[in-house]
Amino acid sequence: MTITEHIDALEAAGRGLAEAAEQAGPDAEVPTCPGWRVRDLLRHTAMVHRWATTLVAEARTSYHPGEGETTLDGPELLSYFRAGHAGLVAALRAAPDALECWTFLPAPSPLAFWARRQAHETTVHRADAESALPGGPGRVDPAVAVDGVDELLGAFHSGERSRVRPEEPRTLRLRATDTGDVWTVRLTPTEPPRTERGAQGPADTELSGPADRLYLTLWNRLPSGAVTVTGDADLARLWRETSAIT
Repeated sequence: MTITEHIDALEAAGRGLAEAAEQAGPDAEVPTCPGWRVRDLLRHTAMVHRWATTLVAEARTSYHPGEGETTLDGPELLSYFRAGHAGLVAALRAAPDALECWTFLPAPSPLAFWARRQAHETTVHRADAESALPGGPGRVDPAVAVDGVDELLGAFHSGERSRVRPEEPRTLRLRATDTGDVWTVRLTPTEPPRTERGAQGPADTELSGPADRLYLTLWNRLPSGAVTVTGDADLARLWRETSAIT
């Protein structure tokens, strides 16, 4: 995906999040984030959006902690969220290609990093807001979902902080049945996961399903039954228990 496509995805996801939050109401429980209600989700995401906006708009080249969460609630909180989301979209669209600012994952450029990271941050939290509604998380554009799987595996779970470590070497295969994308993830007890594109050799476990269901399952936003699991179910369980990003 291009930077422009990521920003467009961020814009759409933020609007969807706000719409779902408004329908659910601030006191509704968020099943995908145990212990949170919709107000907690809005406060958290609004904080992240404003934090990212400051880094981008002010071109801060070192870590900046942000201003913390608001205490607003009800309609005022929803308006605060929408304003912060719009400000982030505007800041990213106005930023120069040569932007220099702090980042925390590998990326082609700081602007590419923040556009992509906030697109997926907001898409996943849109699913959280939708989980408070009777229908649960809605569909995600397949291209966004495939890109999100790439980010999750190639950025978050390629470093030492990944806790997905089986007791013995194992191979996990992920297959998006609608787009044809395939990932092979090599897992060991001592090294970070190593991901290759394509079906590279045999696998102990395969998770397959539409790209968006696979994406949300890997982010632990859908139950394991949302995709088809073949082979060793314990490996799928290990992912669910140890892959959370904090």
